[in-house]
Amino acid sequence: MARTRRVVSLRGLALASLTLALLAAAGVGVLMAFARPAATHAFFAAEGGGVQVIAHRGGAQLRPENTLLAFEHAVALGVDMLEMDARATADGALVVLHDATVDRTTDGQGRVDALTLGALQRLDAGYRWSPDGGRSTPFRGRGIRVPSLAEVFARFPQMRMVIEIKPADPALAAMLCALLRGAGMTQRVLVASMHDAVLDAFRATCPEVGTSMGPGEARLFYVASLAYLSDAISPAAQALQIPYGFGEQVLATAQLVAAARGRNLALHVWTVNDEARMHRLLGIGVDGIMTDRPDRLLRLLGRVPSAAG
Repeated sequence: MARTRRVVSLRGLALASLTLALLAAAGVGVLMAFARPAATHAFFAAEGGGVQVIAHRGGAQLRPENTLLAFEHAVALGVDMLEMDARATADGALVVLHDATVDRTTDGQGRVDALTLGALQRLDAGYRWSPDGGRSTPFRGRGIRVPSLAEVFARFPQMRMVIEIKPADPALAAMLCALLRGAGMTQRVLVASMHDAVLDAFRATCPEVGTSMGPGEARLFYVASLAYLSDAISPAAQALQIPYGFGEQVLATAQLVAAARGRNLALHVWTVNDEARMHRLLGIGVDGIMTDRPDRLLRLLGRVPSAAG
């Protein structure tokens, strides 16, 4: 009797599992039927063929990061996009700085959001940059400042830019949107963030500006691509930006490239400074590579930099 009950129980479990699998398959089928690829955005209209060279923080191994000097050098090299980070000062100005504090990159100390724009711009943003591990600091004392985002827009109105909102503060969405609209940069900027709530707020406030996937969206898309189910996703973003790998696992694969292409997403990989990795990414057909060494990538592409390293 007990054995009979066990058999019946196992059959019931198998039937229930099969039913759930069929329901899941039907649900995925419905999602795929109604899912739509990302809408094409004007940000990508200027792209020619081939991989886009994206200067990470302006090319952080070539010039002091996130400064006008770095961006000028990257533009002179011939990069396709400038990548930078945005934070707010104590008096509500958006500035270009990666860290929450000024300690690592300037001669000052303290949190960015505790300093006014005037106080921040009195600091030396080239003070600590070194090409040789600290043995020399060639840009110290040369008047290099932390730029406001408005200054960057005014200096490079024709450049396309990737701007990452660093703080987990949705209030910055409205600030950035107003600045983009006022500067006429809504079609030349792609906005990213490591905070899903910030991106949700930005999309609601500034729907005309393109965005990258947030971490939650990117994880979902990556897992779906592994199961060949990415066609069930309707992206709210126009780009998928991911690291080259996570630990020993390489994230950027030909399978992911195909999945992104199927959803009309540009796939950008960061931060790649090694030429062997650049070669591999070029081979699988990624859309863009973020790098601290844009000079190396330009040479690999046969686009000889127009400015010396």
